[in-house]
Amino acid sequence: MANEKNLLVELFVEELPPKALKKLGEAFGHALLEQLKAQGLAGAGSRLAPFASPRRLAAHITSIATQAPDKAVSQKLMPVSVGLDASGNASPALLKKLQSLGADASAVPQLRRAMDGKAEALFFDSTAKGASLAEGLQKALEDSIAKLPIPKVMTYQLADGWTDVKFVRPAHSLVALHGADVVPVEALGLKAGRTTQGHRFEAANPVVTLADADSYAATLETEGAVIASFEARRAEIARQLAAAAERIGGGARPVEDDALLDEVTALVERPNVLACEFEKEFLEVPQECLILTMKANQKYFPLLDAGGKLSNRFLVVSNIRPADASAVTGGNERVVRPRLADAKFFFDQDRKKTLESRVGGLAKVVYHNKLGTQGERVERVRAIAKVIGAQLGSDSLAQNADRAARLAKADLLTDMVGEFPELQGIMGAYYARHDQLGDDVAQAIEDHYRPRFAGDTLPRNDVGVVVALADKLETLAGLFAIGQLPSGDKDPFALRRHALGIVRMLMEKDLPLKLDELVTEALGLFAQAPANTAQLLADFVYDRLAGLLREQGYSAQEVDAVLALRPQRLGDVAKRLAAVRAFAALPEAAALAAANKRIGNILKKAERADAHVSEPLLKEDAEKALYAATQQVAPRAQAQFEAGDYTGSLQTLAALRQPVDAFFDGVMVNAEEADLRLNRLGLLATLHQAMNRVADLSRLAS
Repeated sequence: MANEKNLLVELFVEELPPKALKKLGEAFGHALLEQLKAQGLAGAGSRLAPFASPRRLAAHITSIATQAPDKAVSQKLMPVSVGLDASGNASPALLKKLQSLGADASAVPQLRRAMDGKAEALFFDSTAKGASLAEGLQKALEDSIAKLPIPKVMTYQLADGWTDVKFVRPAHSLVALHGADVVPVEALGLKAGRTTQGHRFEAANPVVTLADADSYAATLETEGAVIASFEARRAEIARQLAAAAERIGGGARPVEDDALLDEVTALVERPNVLACEFEKEFLEVPQECLILTMKANQKYFPLLDAGGKLSNRFLVVSNIRPADASAVTGGNERVVRPRLADAKFFFDQDRKKTLESRVGGLAKVVYHNKLGTQGERVERVRAIAKVIGAQLGSDSLAQNADRAARLAKADLLTDMVGEFPELQGIMGAYYARHDQLGDDVAQAIEDHYRPRFAGDTLPRNDVGVVVALADKLETLAGLFAIGQLPSGDKDPFALRRHALGIVRMLMEKDLPLKLDELVTEALGLFAQAPANTAQLLADFVYDRLAGLLREQGYSAQEVDAVLALRPQRLGDVAKRLAAVRAFAALPEAAALAAANKRIGNILKKAERADAHVSEPLLKEDAEKALYAATQQVAPRAQAQFEAGDYTGSLQTLAALRQPVDAFFDGVMVNAEEADLRLNRLGLLATLHQAMNRVADLSRLAS
């Protein structure tokens, strides 16, 4: 493309929402590049470098043309039969169409004829002039601003006092440089120039003048005291955090939190990490409380010691670099002290009442207007936990699970959880230990929310597993009972996460529990559940299981074959999948899968087909041979299946390939004589039953 140079576009604005900054910066740059490509101003080799700081969104794009190349345009006009008369003269309709395109009758001889479907049509070929950079960038800028994923739009007035503008924050300047040249574009009431502003307090010059597109980042850093790149600023903060922890020594390390690092990166333009400390007496408070208040309220990075315990040191990411930082560190230490004091006060106050004494108060807390109070919910969770506990173990497990389920939600009424809802369960465990309820119950109270997200750990003990299963089953059953099913991307009650948690516990703990029985037990507590709810809920759980298995690397075909049988004990699923994979590798697999599919289709169409065979009615040699082979192979395969040797069971069935092929080659299943037909259908039903215990092998047929 002609006269290619690099392009820089920047919108300088008031402080942007920190949690949205990274996404805004990426979206702004990508939308610009895509639009410039669509207009022929950027090519396949153009590269984007997005920039995002608290007060700017910018993009540097390489290899942008001054003028897009002209494009050949072919436009279908109308069928020849409509556009030309018998003598080849243009019809009024054709002349009118040409006029609308800026042409006249002189263009008729140049019109191209080509087949369009079954009829010949007229086409008008012309050349469209490529867009200039000013035109193309104007359109791209408008498009990228319109498509920004703005969390909440602001409306503000321009300097004229009349014109309203809608944007994420008020914009103050626009830069558009193609090489060293300003591109004459406008946006948000601003005309493009080459000046921007640097750091509010530390810029060498209040106004930063940019020489060209390529000097943007370097000029902002040297003259404006701003690291414009989000990623470069993030990396610098991470480097400084690690260096500060190393200087403190003793194996100190900052708490790892990518979301906090992103948010702090979005709050500063010139990061400066400083070390602070607080009084050691606050360490008597559970470290989760202190860490949460420092991260959530102050955006600090707490420091852990070599053993992973919270120390009384923390790191602050300042936006300024004074020669003497004592005022900054002292100010942050003064600010955090009341927060920690509040946490200590809440902790001390909460321990004055036992968890048991709080349970009654749950009857006054609404859980859902159609599902009653938290107190009623607790009773439902207890009922499910008792059943699961009794199935899994001793009376002791059932009793402990019942106790943990009764107390699991009591910490919702504590001051600490009222202030920090993220600590529910965690604080319950601390208070349970204070009440001397034992580690099993305390861990179960904390763990019954697990797994809270993909990849989270499972409950640590059996009591926790029972209560976690009961809690998630109650949530799913209750919300399905009142029709609150997830739809599309919307899942306000995180039901997919709850279902996945149930799946993971049943599979990874290899629990001897049947899924349909669990669903039925949970739904039995909700009188309002429609008749088809159990089917819907079971399908929902199997869908989550299928998704999880595909993520683990199993093919859709393998997963489909195993889950088609809806195995009740999910701990068996991995073994079934391994068996299916091993079977599929056998030379007999494809033929047996195809035969199995054929048998399934025949049986579906049959009026009735009991898995019963009368030996005297076997007439053909091929059906006698298949019956004999089935009688020999099926019992061995069944014994292996019952012993849990799924791979062996399927491999034993491979011996049926030859007699099955011979049967279909030499026997007419749908014989005219009813007794012969029913007997042959019975033989196929017997075979089908034997072959599909581990998985539905027909799903492996291509």
